[in-house]
Amino acid sequence: MTNHTPSSRIWYETIRLVLRFADMLSFRIRYSGRENIPKEGGVLLVSNHQSHLDPPIIGLGCPRQLSFLTRETLFDVPVLGRLFASVGSIPIDLDGMGLAGIRESLRRLKDGGVVVVFPEGTRSPDGKIAPFKPGFVPLAVRSRASVLPCAIEGAHGCWPRDRKFPRLGRIRVHFGPPILPDEISCLDEHELLVKVEDRVRQCHAHLLRIWAETSV
Repeated sequence: MTNHTPSSRIWYETIRLVLRFADMLSFRIRYSGRENIPKEGGVLLVSNHQSHLDPPIIGLGCPRQLSFLTRETLFDVPVLGRLFASVGSIPIDLDGMGLAGIRESLRRLKDGGVVVVFPEGTRSPDGKIAPFKPGFVPLAVRSRASVLPCAIEGAHGCWPRDRKFPRLGRIRVHFGPPILPDEISCLDEHELLVKVEDRVRQCHAHLLRIWAETSV
């Protein structure tokens, strides 16, 4: 069992419907590689981080209910904090050890849930992928979950860090083939960090190629 109750699932899907409508009005999001998303079992979804739009964009493209690691201080923001809690986000203390958030993430992965992490640690200032921080690696090792690489392109252009509000634009998301638990068990933590970052960069390069081809 995961942390998602039937009522939370209904609420989660309701939010997805609202976001789909907003997408039709505001953005042109295209997804590829969705066949690579495992249909069951624990999954640690690892993505680059371009803007505030990234979590809902990934959620729209994934058929499974997701749990996002979310900065703990955001849960204190009126309305926004209640929204995060209502969809099962996991508070993480980025300034401290964050042990409570790590334990909860590990529990959900072992229970067969999908947890989303952005290992760059913050939104990209220029849309490029920054080196990954290793905090997610123990989760992948201890949970025996699959690691699903994912990349986003275009979200930075729609909502860069220096803008208060998003603007219209097009966004693409690609899900790469998962790294399976048996493969993970053969790697040490540094090798796994390198492999996951490389897979996410490959997904991003794939999107850049598509972007270039469709812009001609």
